[in-house]
Amino acid sequence: MRASRLSRELTVTVAALCITLLTAIPAMAQKKGGTLRLYHNDNPPSTSLLEESTIASVMPFAAVFNNLVTFDPAKVHESIETVVPDLAESWAWDPTNTRLTFKLRQGVKWHDGQPFTAKDVQCTWRMLIGKAETQDFKRNPRKVWYTKLKDVSVNGDFEATFELSEPQPSLPVLLASAFSAVYPCHVPQQVMRTRPIGTGPFKFVEFKRGESIRLVRNPDYFKKDRPYLDEITVRTIDSRATRMLAFSTGDYDITFPSDVSIPLMKDVKARAPNAICEVITTGTLINLMVNRVNPPFDNPEIRRAMSLALDRKPFNSILMEGTARLGGAMLPKPEGEWGMPAEMQASLTGYGSEAEKNLTEAQAIMQKLGYSDAKPLQIKIQTRNLPTYRDPAVILSDQLKKIHIVAELDILDTPRWYSKLQRKDYTIGLNVTGVSVDDPDGNIVENYSCNSERNYTQYCNAEVDKLLAAQSRELDKEKRRKMVWDIERILVEDAARPVILHSSAGNCWQPHVKNFKPHDNSQYNNLRFEDVWLDK
Repeated sequence: MRASRLSRELTVTVAALCITLLTAIPAMAQKKGGTLRLYHNDNPPSTSLLEESTIASVMPFAAVFNNLVTFDPAKVHESIETVVPDLAESWAWDPTNTRLTFKLRQGVKWHDGQPFTAKDVQCTWRMLIGKAETQDFKRNPRKVWYTKLKDVSVNGDFEATFELSEPQPSLPVLLASAFSAVYPCHVPQQVMRTRPIGTGPFKFVEFKRGESIRLVRNPDYFKKDRPYLDEITVRTIDSRATRMLAFSTGDYDITFPSDVSIPLMKDVKARAPNAICEVITTGTLINLMVNRVNPPFDNPEIRRAMSLALDRKPFNSILMEGTARLGGAMLPKPEGEWGMPAEMQASLTGYGSEAEKNLTEAQAIMQKLGYSDAKPLQIKIQTRNLPTYRDPAVILSDQLKKIHIVAELDILDTPRWYSKLQRKDYTIGLNVTGVSVDDPDGNIVENYSCNSERNYTQYCNAEVDKLLAAQSRELDKEKRRKMVWDIERILVEDAARPVILHSSAGNCWQPHVKNFKPHDNSQYNNLRFEDVWLDK
C-alpha cells in the first residue's frame, strides 16, 4: 500500500515538473527577415485579381491585397466558420438578412500612403456590379457573385453596408475569396493591371513578364508584427522537370500550388528527403467543355455520347494514382462542404461501374448519327499549355476515338487560352476549373448560370437558374445542400460541362519554411504569406 502510494505521489510530482518545464520553455520565436523564393509555372495574364480567374495571378499578387474578411490561414478546411476579420474588424446581419454591415479598421494606408476608407469598399463593389461612374474593367468574372447586391452604402469613413435584394448567406464566404480584394478608388484599373496598389503585407516592386516578380515588405502594414519576411521573389520556369529539380536542390522554398503531380512526388522526396510534402485535394476539377452553339455540337445527342464515353478510372489511375475524387460540379466529400452522398452520385449517368455499357450506348448514338471508323468526326481539342491540362487532354482524345471522334490537340499559352474562352472561340476544350470558394454561389452560379461571364460552354437552363436562385437565398444549410444536389443531377443529365475528376496533387516546402498550410478545399486562399517565416 505504502509503495503504491509513493508511486502515485512520484507520478504526480513528475507530471507537475513536466508541466512546469513545458510552460517555462518559450514557443519557437518567429524570425524576422529573409526572402521567400518561389517559382511560377506560367505567365500571369495581369496583376488585377478582380479581373482574372486564374491562380497564375493569385499566387504572386494575393500578398499585395487585403479583403474585408478572409479565411483563417491556419485552418486547413475553409467554411463560413473559418472566416476571420481582415480590413473589417467585425460584421453583422440585420434582422431581414439583407443588410450586412462591416465595421472597418482605422489607420490603414494604401501602399502609396493614401488612407483606406469605406469609400474604397463602396467603390470596389460598385465597379463589380456595374454601378460605378467609371467602369474600366476589361473583364468582370465575379459580377455574377453579386447579382443580389443593390449597392454598398457608407456611414462615415469606417462603416460600409452591403444592401441585398434578398438574403444571400454565402456572402461572407464569397468576400473571403482571394478574388475579393478591396481596391483603391483613386487608382485607375490600367495601373492595377500592371502595377497594383493594395493595403497588403507586401508591396509590388516589379513584374517582368515571363521572367520574374518581386514584392517587398510593407513597413506600414496594419498588423504591426507582420509580415515576417523582407521580400518575396518569383521566377518563371516553363519546364516542370526543371522546376522539380530546382526545388529539390534547394533553389526554391515552396512549390507552385498543386504543381507536384502524384507520380512526381516520389522523385521529389527521393531528391529532397527533408522536404515536407502533402497530397491534398486542390479545389480544381478537370472537365470537358463543349461549345453548345457550334454545329454539330448543338446536337444534344452528340454531347450525351461524349459524356457517356468518359471513363474516369484511367484518368484517376494514370494522372493521380487513384487519389483524385469523383464528383459533380461541387467538390465531393470528405473535403467538400456540399458533396452528394456516394449512393446518389453512383446513380448519375456515367458515374456508376458500367463503363462498358456506357461506351456501347455512346457508340450506338454516334453510329445512328452517321459516324464510324471510316467516317469519323474530326475535331480539335483546345487546352492550356500546362501539364495539368495537356496530360488529361491526351487521355480524353484517346477515349473519344472509341466513339468515332478523332481529335487533334491545340495547345495554347495562358493569355490566348483565356482570351478564347472569354470570346467563346472554341469548339471542344479540356479545362481545369479552379474553384476559389467551396460554395455553390462561387462555383455552380459562376460556371453554369445563363448570364455568367465564366459560363464558357453557353449552357443555359431556366430550371437550373431558378434552382440556383432558390438555393442562394436559403438560410437553412441542409435544405440548401439538397437543392444543390438536385442541380447537380440536372447538370449531369444535360451533359452541361462533364466533370471528369476533382484533382489531387502535392505541395512541398523546405523544412525551414514555417506557418505554411495548404487548404484542403481551395488552393487560392492561403497565398498571402504574411504569417510565413524562415527558420534559417
